[in-house]
Amino acid sequence: MPGYKAHIGAGIVFYALAAGLGAWLVEYRAAPPQAVLMGVLAILGALFPDVDTSSKGRHLYYGALAVVDAVLLLKGQYKWAAVIGFCGLLPALGPHRGWTHSWWAMLLVPLPVIILPEMFYGLTWKMTFPYYAAFVSGYLSHLVLDKNF
Repeated sequence: MPGYKAHIGAGIVFYALAAGLGAWLVEYRAAPPQAVLMGVLAILGALFPDVDTSSKGRHLYYGALAVVDAVLLLKGQYKWAAVIGFCGLLPALGPHRGWTHSWWAMLLVPLPVIILPEMFYGLTWKMTFPYYAAFVSGYLSHLVLDKNF
């Protein structure tokens, strides 16, 4: 079974491939800060399926969520902080290699990346879809490495 380093590396590779495909098919090119954020989302997507077990990936994933949650709280973004906290609880709802290792979870788990900015800030799905795609590309890399896809 691949470790967290392999999943991070694969997440970066799959994100780079997805970004290249996006640039080629729809001529989408993210500015450097957005590209970095999308890369981070791809890494989080690559780590997410294993957050239901005690692992280094789990510690990295929840460490990143804790930092993001703290920043949101300090900036008064309580709705976003609550959403992050709620989403952090979801992996506890099943056994290891259960729902988190499924193709439908790969598509559903990152949906808040599209839905919440629209609900809270009126951003269209077209504006947030690249971020969703980045998370999905990382998630897909995990499923491919674990031979679940």
